Amino acid sequence: MVAISGSAAEGLMLAVLPLLAVSITTDPREVSWVNVAGQSPWLLFSLFAGVLIDRARRTTVLAWAYAIQIVAAVALAAAGTAGALSLPLLVIVAFVVTSAQVLGDGASGTLVPEVVPPERFAAANTRLQLIDRGVVQFIVPPLTGWLVAVSAGAPAWLAAVAAVLALLLARRISSAAVTPSQSHPLRDIGAGLRFLVHTPLLRWITVTVGLGSLASSAETAMLVLYATQVLHVGPVGYGALLACEAAGWVLCSFVVSRIVTRLGYSWSMRIAQSLAAVAAALLAIVPPWPVLVGAVLVATTAIVLVWNVCSQSSRQRFTPSSLLGRVLTSHRALAWGLTPLGALAGGFIAANWSLRGVYAAAGAIHAIGAVVVWLALSPAAFRDAEAAVTNPTKSRQSPSNT
Repeated sequence: MVAISGSAAEGLMLAVLPLLAVSITTDPREVSWVNVAGQSPWLLFSLFAGVLIDRARRTTVLAWAYAIQIVAAVALAAAGTAGALSLPLLVIVAFVVTSAQVLGDGASGTLVPEVVPPERFAAANTRLQLIDRGVVQFIVPPLTGWLVAVSAGAPAWLAAVAAVLALLLARRISSAAVTPSQSHPLRDIGAGLRFLVHTPLLRWITVTVGLGSLASSAETAMLVLYATQVLHVGPVGYGALLACEAAGWVLCSFVVSRIVTRLGYSWSMRIAQSLAAVAAALLAIVPPWPVLVGAVLVATTAIVLVWNVCSQSSRQRFTPSSLLGRVLTSHRALAWGLTPLGALAGGFIAANWSLRGVYAAAGAIHAIGAVVVWLALSPAAFRDAEAAVTNPTKSRQSPSNT
């Protein structure tokens, strides 16, 4: 229930912000600024969030994240109800919502190894991904479109209620006590970064996710304009496209554990990354038929779910518990820190080339990521990482051998 309530609040806010932005301006560059602000905290705060997660009780950090969401939701709801919306306000709210997400996602990821054994990481992460991006976002996006039609502040009021419920439930969860670190926060950050960078498997996963984030943020930033100007659908249609993305998560969640078990992490990630490049290229060339585009979006998010489960499970499996918060957030800082640039690039390409050109460029970037995955994330690389866990004294493989 905590995950469902928290994801509902977050989903409502993230779905309504682009809709409110295009009600104020249709300039792709101005719309992209909402996405830039919404992605910046991953770069600015992730490293410090990791230190906090490793120094405080993790359920307490989760509760703080929901409290921040409540503040952002109430501010947006009040402005929407009063008819006082502006682009600067949307930029600020987007920044605050994602700042809460940085804390909440990091804390949630570190709680998984406390409650399930390593062989169940894939199944546990699948359930969390299903709740976060599947069931809740399958309901939330079309609901957001209907709520905006009723009142600009309605989605944010509902998000505030959901965040309050998540906060109350999170305070009832128990987690392991954490021994406070006596070292300087910057030294703790350095330890997490060094572990991530010096572990070949985790390093190349981060590089690939960084490329994917650059491409995907450009796609996401322009999706609302792609929907309204290329597909010619309104707010409800845009919400339906977001629901198609969520449907991919829901449908794939029933088989992702079997896929990963049958193929292994290496082949699952190789195939997923290759198909991601194909899916982005399809959005650049398919006819402007909403049903067809919706089908591509379903396939795209199914592919991403397979990748995300393998990626997150790898970090949880191959990272010591004492470093896990910092490694998870270091990964996001390095990999997701490129998302603001992707959002800006998406706006620039759309304004100076075309909206379809955004997806063509994204497909090319995903293809580069596929090359990295095929070269660096081999079955042997996973065997080496597993050997390092079972024999920690063994020296780590050097970057030149990956």
